[in-house]
Order: sequence, then C-alpha cells, then structure tokens
Amino acid sequence: MKDRAFIDTNILVYYFQAIDEPRKIISRKLIDQSFSYAVLSTQVLGELFNVLIKKGNDRDRSKAIIEACINNFFISEIQIKQVSQALYVNQKYGFSYYDSLIMASALEADCKILYTEDLHHDQLIEGKLRIVNPFVS
Repeated sequence: MKDRAFIDTNILVYYFQAIDEPRKIISRKLIDQSFSYAVLSTQVLGELFNVLIKKGNDRDRSKAIIEACINNFFISEIQIKQVSQALYVNQKYGFSYYDSLIMASALEADCKILYTEDLHHDQLIEGKLRIVNPFVS
C-alpha cells in the first residue's frame, strides 16, 4: 500500500477548473495517481466550496463537486486534537493557523506527503510530513 497523501484546496481548485492549463493537467495527473490513498479534510471541503462559488460556479455544480469528494476520498474530520496540534504547528513553524490546521489534519491522518502550492516545498514537518509543491520543476 502506498503512503497516504493529503491534498490541499489549491490542488483541487486546479483539478476542477474549466480551462485546461498546465496546473490543471498536473493536478489531474497527481490526483488520478494518488486517488486510492488521497486524504482531504472537512476544512478543505469548505474552502473548496467557497472558492468554486467565488470563481463563478453555480451552487448546484459546486455542491455536486463537494459531494463527489466526500464519496470518493478519505475525509479527515477536524476534531479538538487537530486544533491543538495546529496551535503547536503554528507556534513551532510560524505558519498561519489555517495552514497549520491543514498540516495537523494531514499528520492525524498519518499522511507522509502534503500536496500544496502554498507552503515551503520539501519542508519536513515533525519528521513525518513532507510538503510537496507538484508545480515545482
């Protein structure tokens, strides 16, 4: 079995965007390859819905995308443990609270990789979670 990989919101936004451009193609390939072991969190689902609406998608399409994610990915639900871990990550590494919560959710789900374009590529968090920007050559 492959190691679990956490998919951040920005990767999913590219995945579901209408126009084909390099980041969409990379996101599609990444998610298709890691589909059976990819993890999202309830935070990511909320952020994704919000971005889809802001980018002009209608509510029905946005809702259908979120429901497809719920039905097809492992979803890490945010609990008090993740909130506490996020506060620790925030203090130790200096990331924003919400980025720290993403990392805490990935750690709690025992992910080895966090795919995102927003954080420090190749940084190792707590000796367990590697941040990977799939758009870096």
